[in-house]
This record gives sequence, structure tokens and C-alpha cells, in this order.
Amino acid sequence: MNKQQTIIIGSGPAGYSAAIYLGRSGYTPIIIEGLQPGGQLTTTTTIENYPGFPNGIDANELMDNMRQQAINFGAIIKTESVVSADLNKKPYTLTLDNEEKIITETIIIATGATAKYLGLKEEDKYKGLGVSACATCDGFFYRKKVVAVVGGGDTACEEASYLSNIASKVYMIVRKPQLRASKVMQERVFNNPKIEILFETNTINLFGENKLEGATLVFRKGLPDEKTYNLTIDGFFLAIGHKPNSEIFKPWLDTDSEGYIITKYPTTQTNLPGIFAAGDVADPIYRQAINAAATGCKAAMDAEKYITHNL
Repeated sequence: MNKQQTIIIGSGPAGYSAAIYLGRSGYTPIIIEGLQPGGQLTTTTTIENYPGFPNGIDANELMDNMRQQAINFGAIIKTESVVSADLNKKPYTLTLDNEEKIITETIIIATGATAKYLGLKEEDKYKGLGVSACATCDGFFYRKKVVAVVGGGDTACEEASYLSNIASKVYMIVRKPQLRASKVMQERVFNNPKIEILFETNTINLFGENKLEGATLVFRKGLPDEKTYNLTIDGFFLAIGHKPNSEIFKPWLDTDSEGYIITKYPTTQTNLPGIFAAGDVADPIYRQAINAAATGCKAAMDAEKYITHNL
């Protein structure tokens, strides 16, 4: 077993930012990168809303730069994943997928959240080429184009309303005969002339040559008046929720009803001493790279303060 002072679990903007700050403070944090180095951000293409890049920057390049910056300040990268955790008592024990066990006094959890998809194979094919799970991130690329938003809750209504300021036309694909969003959000989309709601509709296929060109939809699937048709669109936005990657920590950490780790505002401290949470795993609202990076900075400063006063 290896005993370490600080372990960062996750390698998105939150994890790398935490490592940069801890490294500059003289620590040697270990980053457990996990299955998706760079985090969810690497599933998109060009990032145009991250400050400091007036012409935008490729998402993978941005995350590679953050990774190298963390290494330059002394961070150690492990490409394995954490498969189990024992947070019953200090020091804490983490088990990696290569069966290595790490004992640590301090943990920063930055495992992110995974967008929920419909499960169509074409979603992966067109990811970054018309398929997105973040209207705020990618909406700009669909200026004056036709897009569709999948979902019927508050998030879907918010995404559709946001996109209506950019796109020429927004379809909402809703599998139920009504929206489940709040009344205020329902009124907002009903009264928006650029939004058309397709109730009782399911997406069964996406198509296009080199990028997304349309979706195959089914109206009232399985019923006598079932109808299948193609809808021409340039963008397809998933707004059916996110799943925070917190499962292995839930036996010990306080989470909300969706699984997001609860922190003690305004800090990143969880309910256990020496364990902090940063980025999307603790953020059910904003889910932006810049916000994740900021909370990674906060987690590093909180961890440094904890180490100074307790270890």
C-alpha cells in the first residue's frame, strides 16, 4: 500500500486546476485520471467561451494544456480508475482497477457528471458533429440553423429557450403528451414563436453524411396512428439530465436526491474531514468548464488549509 497526502480523483478542469494549485503550493498531488482523461469536455470540439482564447480552442488541446501544466508543477498522473473507496475512517483507502490500494489523508473528488443519452449508436457518431448535451457550450455553432432539443423538463425548456435566441427554429422532442416542466417554463416555450413542441414523439435514428443532417422520429409509437418521419435538423441537443459520478462515495458522503455531492457552502468541504468535492459532481446547476476549474481551485485551497491545520 502507498500512503499519500493528497489524491485528486478525476481529470477534468476541476481535477487539473486543483493539481495546479496544490503543485504550486509545494505539494505533490496524485491525479487518478480515470476512463476519460480530460473529462466530459473532451466530447465536444471547439471551446469558445473559456476566457483567454479569443478565437476559441480545441477542447482536447485545452485539457492537454491543463494536464501538462499540472505535471509541470509536480503532479503525478495515474491513468487507472478508482473502483472502490473505504471512507469509514481516516486515513482513507482507495482501490484502483489494477488492484493497487492507496491510503490517503486528503481527497479531492472531481469525477464529474455524465450526460444522459438516448442510447442510439448514432449519438456517438455525431457527437461534436451535431449532437451535444450542452446548449450553452455549443449553441453558438448553430446560429440561424435548425435544432432539436430532447426532453420535457425544466432543463429542456431552458435549453430550448436559450437556443431560440441563436437558432432560426427549435423543435422540442417530447415523448410524453405533456411537458413536466414548471408552469413558468411551460408558458415560456409555448409562447415562443421559434419553438415547436413535438409531443408523443421518440427519436429512433440520426442520419447525415459527414455531420448530422436529420433525425428519424416516431409519433405515438405502438399505437394505431403511429407515424414515422424524418426531420431535417442541424443540431440535436440532449436535455434529459446528467448523472453525477458519485456512486462509490455515496455510502459515506451526503448527496442530494440526484446523487450530487453536497458541500458546505461556501467551501468545497463534504461531510467528512479531509474530503472535498469540485466540479460537476457537486454542481447540479451550472456545469461549465470555467466553473469547474474555479471550484478545483477552491478545493485545492481548502485541502491545503486542512493539511496545514490537521496533519
